[in-house]
Amino acid sequence: MKRAARLLILLWWLPMALSAGDYVPSDYVWTTPSRNSSESMPCGGHDIGMNIWVEDGDILMYVSQSGWFDENNTLLKAGRWRLHLDGDPLGNGDFRQTLHLDQGHVTISDGGTEVTIWADVFHPTVFLDISTRQKTQAMLSYESWRYKDRPLTKAECQQSSWKWLIAKDCITHADQIEVKDQALSVTHRNEAQTVFDYTVSYEHLDAIKDSLYNPLGGRTMSLKMKADGFRFTDTNDGRYASTDYRSWNFRNNGLRHAVVKITLDNGESQSTEAPRNATASKKRSSRWWHAFWQRSWIQTGSSDADVQRIVRNYELMRYLLGCNAYGQWPSKFNGGLFTFDPVHAESPAADSTPANPFTPDYRKWGGGTMTAQNQRLLYWPMLKSGDTDMLASQLDTYLRLLPTAVARTRHYWGHGGACFTEQLENFGLPNPAEYGKHPEGSDYGMERNAWLEYEWDTALEFCMMAILAEDYDNDSLKYHKYEPLTTECLRFFDEHYQYLAKKTGSKALTDSGKLIIYPGSGCETYKMAYNPSSTIAALHAVASHFSGSPLPFERIPYIPLHTIEGDTCIAPAVVWARIQNTETPQLYPVFPWRIYGMGRDHLDIARNTYWKDPHALAMRSSKGWKQDNIWAACLGLTEEARRLTNEKFSDGPYRFPAFWEPGFDWAPDLNRGGSAMIGLQEMLLQETPDGELLLFPAWPKEWDIRFRLHASRGRTVEASLTNGIITKHITGHTP
Repeated sequence: MKRAARLLILLWWLPMALSAGDYVPSDYVWTTPSRNSSESMPCGGHDIGMNIWVEDGDILMYVSQSGWFDENNTLLKAGRWRLHLDGDPLGNGDFRQTLHLDQGHVTISDGGTEVTIWADVFHPTVFLDISTRQKTQAMLSYESWRYKDRPLTKAECQQSSWKWLIAKDCITHADQIEVKDQALSVTHRNEAQTVFDYTVSYEHLDAIKDSLYNPLGGRTMSLKMKADGFRFTDTNDGRYASTDYRSWNFRNNGLRHAVVKITLDNGESQSTEAPRNATASKKRSSRWWHAFWQRSWIQTGSSDADVQRIVRNYELMRYLLGCNAYGQWPSKFNGGLFTFDPVHAESPAADSTPANPFTPDYRKWGGGTMTAQNQRLLYWPMLKSGDTDMLASQLDTYLRLLPTAVARTRHYWGHGGACFTEQLENFGLPNPAEYGKHPEGSDYGMERNAWLEYEWDTALEFCMMAILAEDYDNDSLKYHKYEPLTTECLRFFDEHYQYLAKKTGSKALTDSGKLIIYPGSGCETYKMAYNPSSTIAALHAVASHFSGSPLPFERIPYIPLHTIEGDTCIAPAVVWARIQNTETPQLYPVFPWRIYGMGRDHLDIARNTYWKDPHALAMRSSKGWKQDNIWAACLGLTEEARRLTNEKFSDGPYRFPAFWEPGFDWAPDLNRGGSAMIGLQEMLLQETPDGELLLFPAWPKEWDIRFRLHASRGRTVEASLTNGIITKHITGHTP
C-alpha cells in the first residue's frame, strides 16, 4: 500500500554492529519425564504443531495441522502417536528432553537411546529419527479417538461453531483408517452439508449462498505414516485421560535405527517442495530456524530473575508463533496448535469431577471461529520482530473472506463496503450462536447479541498491519494485494452510517460535515455508543495512512474527550447506554492507533486517562488479552510497564513456561503471550510520528538489555543498555 506521505527519519549511526556473530538461543531442557500431556513440550514448523512428552517410559506426541476443520468447524487434531521401547531405555538416570530452539527440533535421550522429532518448515511433514545403542524391541502406535462416530454433548459443542445451538445430530464423524504393511493412512472427509449451510439459512443469506466462500463442505484432511523397519501387528482399545481410543500397532523386533515419516494434508493446495529424505529435511529446516532467530532477538546480561524470565518467555512465545509460519490459516488465540487433553487445562470441580471430560479435539471458543480482538494480539508483534512474512496467514484469511463480506453487506443493506464482525467464522459470517435470534423483518445484518452488536471496526487493525508491514519491509508490491481489503472496510463505515441515518430519518452528518457513528460500540464494552473513541481512532489512523481511502478524512469525527477531576481525558464515547464487558477502548487511541503516546501531542491527556478514568482503573489487569502493559509502555510509565510485563510473562501453571492458563479463553493462552510480547517491545523501542526512534522509553535503567528489533522504512535497530549507558546501531536508513 502507498503511504500518504514519506516521513523524515532522525538516526544516529555507529560504524560497527553491536552483535558479534550469529545469535543462538539457548536450548530449553528437561531432565525428568512428564506426568501427562499438560507437561508436554512444543515442537513444530510450516503449519504443524506437536505436543511431545515422555510418560511412564513411553514417548507420546499429539500432532496438529492448521486447517483441519470438520463439518462442525472443530479444529481436529491429526492424532496421537506412542513409541514404546522395551527394557525402559528412557529410565537409565540420564534422561534429557531438549527443545533445540536454534534448530527447531526436540531430542529425547537417555544413555544410548536418542529420538529426534521435527516438522519440516517447507512442507507439512513430521519426522521421528529413532536410534538405540543396542537392538531393541519397539512398538509404534497410532492412537485415534475418531475411530468411530462420536456424538457431541452440548458442553462439548464449545469446540465447534455450534456452541449452544447444538444440532439435533451433532456428530464428529469417524476417520477412515487403513493399514498396509509399514504404512498407515488416515482420512477425514467432511460431508457436503456442514455448519456453513445451517449458518447461511439461519442468517437469511440463502439468496446469495452460491457466492459465499465455503471451506468446509467436502473438505478432506489426511495423513500418511511410513515407518522404516516397523510392521503392522494388530489393534487394541484403550483409554487415555478422558478419551477412549483404538491404537494401530507397528512392531520392530530389532530396532537400531529407524525413521518415521508423517505427511499431512489439510485439504488445500500445497505449493512447497517435499523433502527428499529426513537428512535433507532436518538440514533445511534447521537453517530456516537459525535464520529466524537472526531476524530479531532480545538478550539480557542482568542477574535479575524477573528480566531473565521475561526475555526467555518472550523467546518461547515467538517460537510458538513461528511453528505456523506458513499456515494458510492463522494461529488460533485459544491454544494455537498446542492444546492438550482438556481434563488437564482447568482445575477439577470442588467435588473432584474432572473439568472438560472431552476428547483432545476440545477447546473453548471454537476451532474455526476467529475472534478479531484476540487474534490481532498474536500478529502485532510480528512487525517489530521482523516476522512480517508470517502475517500472511492472518491477512490472507481476511482477503479470502472479502468477497463474502462485500456480498453480505450488499444483501442486507444495499450499499457498498465490507462488514466484518468481531466473532467471524472461517467462512466469513458471524458465528451462528452469537448472531442471535431475529424477529421477522428485523435488521438481519445486525448481531442481536449484547456483547457484539454494532462492533464492526476490528478488521481495521489487520488493514493497519498490512499498511505498516509495507513500511517495515520497504516493499509496496508485496502488500498491494491488501489494498481492496482496506478500501472496502473504510467504505463500509462511510456508506453504512449514512444508510442508517436515512433509514431512521436522522442526520447522517453533523453541521460541520462529520459522520455520526451511531449506534456504535466501544469494543464489547460500551454499547449503543455515540462516536466511540476506539472506532473513531481506527478510522483516523487507517485513513491517514492509506492514500486510497474512500472515506474523506474531513468526514471522520473527532476523538471524544471529557473531564475527570479537572483534567482532560479520552472518553470511551460521547455517550453510551451500558457497559457490557471489561475492555478499555478509551485507551485504543494510544494502542493500537498511536494517536496519543510518547513523542506525540497531548501525552498528558492519555496519561490522565490511564490514571484517572474510573473504568480504566477498575478494569486494569494482566490477565489474558488485557492490554494495560502495552498502554503503560506506550505512555512511558516505566514502573507500571515493569510490573504488568512481569505479571504477563510469569510462568504458566503447566510445565512449559509459555503454556499459559486459559485466562478468558483456553490453554495455552496465546493472546496473553502476544500482548506480553507487544508490551515488551514497546518498552524497548518506539517511534514518533515523524519516525524518530525512541530507545528504552519505558525500560528500567537498572536492567541491562540488548535487542535487535525492526522499525519503519525497513530499518533494523540494534541497541544495548548497560550500566545506564545506551549504544545503538541502525541499518536500512533511507536518506
